[in-house]
This record gives sequence, structure tokens and C-alpha cells, in this order.
Amino acid sequence: MSTDVEPSPLLGRVTITDVARAAGVSVPTVSKVVNGRYGVAAATSKRVLEVVEELGYETSLVASSLRRRQTNVIGILVAEFESFSVELLKGVSAAAAGTGYEVLAYSGLVTDGSPTGWERRSLSRLAGTLIDGAIIVTPTVLMPTTSIPVVAIDPHTGPGGPSTIDSDSVGGARSATRHLIELGHRRIAHIRGRGDLASAQLREEGYRQSLAEAGIAFDPELVRDGGYKAALTSDAARELLTRADRPTAVFAANDMSALGVLKVAAELGLRVPEDLSVIGFDDIPEAASATPPLTTMAQPLHDLGAQALQMLVQLLDGHDVPNHVQLPAKLVVRASTAAAPAA
Repeated sequence: MSTDVEPSPLLGRVTITDVARAAGVSVPTVSKVVNGRYGVAAATSKRVLEVVEELGYETSLVASSLRRRQTNVIGILVAEFESFSVELLKGVSAAAAGTGYEVLAYSGLVTDGSPTGWERRSLSRLAGTLIDGAIIVTPTVLMPTTSIPVVAIDPHTGPGGPSTIDSDSVGGARSATRHLIELGHRRIAHIRGRGDLASAQLREEGYRQSLAEAGIAFDPELVRDGGYKAALTSDAARELLTRADRPTAVFAANDMSALGVLKVAAELGLRVPEDLSVIGFDDIPEAASATPPLTTMAQPLHDLGAQALQMLVQLLDGHDVPNHVQLPAKLVVRASTAAAPAA
């Protein structure tokens, strides 16, 4: 079937009037068909749907949600789109296939002046009219009650509030530090993550635990704040690597910080891993393509996203889910770590 109707000129958007004109029916008839209401002959309904398909007509999501009190859309709320959140999104998107839900990725308004509470502002804009439920990536505050079902991935404050899912930061950090110790390193530095993140605090705890288990005294001079910020990480790495008694290895709280250490080491003429071993945490795609490829603790980012989606669908279906799910981190050895240099 072919129509002679051109889309409305406003941004090329097809309107319900365009569909009615092409199908030779009234606007109310089109409305009944697209909203699944009774009172339209089968042949007429078939023709309207053919025109809808041909013209690419889309009903208003907000208007239909107000009528049905359901959008069949799940929101993925992030503070910003960076490597960590993008990998989570890939897992969420893959898991959404076949569930009947579409996925809306939304970056909340975060400013230096008010980085806390962005998720509340985002939920107030989207909940009920655009999304049925939300997956929030690293929320800054606890949300014991929300207007729609929510699953939090790696919340700043740790488990609490809505259902949460994260990876084992303590266990992963212990494994990362143990890997360096088993290679013969004794002067192992740590570049911390953000001080307000429970997961970053837990990674420092795991680092300290592994040192203690190996009988290596903790040296506060070998710990620096990186804050998951490039400038802070560069400054921290330069301070550590220009010491007369510089460390032979660095465990960074995330991969982006570890990549910053690699960059500073290269600028200082240090060879990795001959002069310095470096290990990160996350296993973002950039880790494998670094020079040299970065040894890291792999968070199962796709699985975290996928399981968060499955948990949220269960909540939307009225089922109970665990308050806290934790997935293990796995050591991925690449070329940035090797035996400690001879004294």
C-alpha cells in the first residue's frame, strides 16, 4: 500500500492528522486503533495500522503513559557518560531484549556546586511520566523510599536504601595487591579513589589487608589521593615516582587512574613493567589497548548492568529481590606488571 501524504513540516514529524488523512478515517478512529480501544471494524483497524507503519507515526510517550499509567520504559540514570557507565549500559541494553521494556539513558544535571542529589532531581523529572522504574549508577545519597522501583549500582554510601548491586571491592583490592606481592614487590603505592565513595574506601582497605597478611608495614607516604580525576592522579603519580625511594609498583583504585600513572611514568622515562608495575581496577576497554596493556581487576560490568536490569524487572512484576547482590572481581594479568626490579 502506498500513501500520498507528506509528513508534517515541523521537524518532519508525522502527526495523527497525517495518519487519519492517509487512511481516510477520522482522528478519533486513529486514536482508538493506536491505543487498542474497541469500536473500530477489523478492516479499518488493519488499514490504519498499515498507514501507521508506512508513515512511521509514533504516539506521545508522555500522553500514553498518563492514560495507561505505564510507559514500558526503564530509565538508566548516570551522573555522566564515561567508560564505566557506558559498559554498564551495554549490559543493561542486552538484558532488556525480550523483556517488553525499552531503555532510556539519562545523564543527570551535575554541577561542581551541587554534585550531591542529582539522582533525586532526575527521578522527579522522569518518574511516572517517562519511566516505570530506574537503574541508578553510583547514586550519591540513600533513597529509602522512591515513587517508582529503583535498583542502585555501586552507590556512594554502600548498600542501603533501594536494592543494590556491586562488585567485591575489598576482595578485588586484596587480589590486586597480592598479585604485586607475589611478584616480589614490597614498596607498593596506592592511589586512592574518591573519598566519598564506599567502594574506593573498601579498595584501600583491601590494599592494607594484603600488606598486613604479607607482613609488610603500611607506609602512609605511599598513599596519595587521586579522586578519580586526571589532574589529581597525575600529581599523585608524579609525587610518588619522583621520590628517592620511589615505589616499585602502584595499585590504582580504578583503570583511568592507572592509565594516568602509565602516562606519568612514560614522561619520567620509567619503563613499565621493567622499572615499575601498575595495576588498576574495572577493566574498561581502554585498559587492554593501553601501552603497555594494563593489568587490572575486572569488574563484571556487563553482568552488573544485566543483573540490575533483571532485578528491576522483577520488582516491576511485583516480586521480591535481594537487598544487596555482590559479584566477584577477577584478576586479568597483562603486560603492565612483572617481577620487582633487583635492588
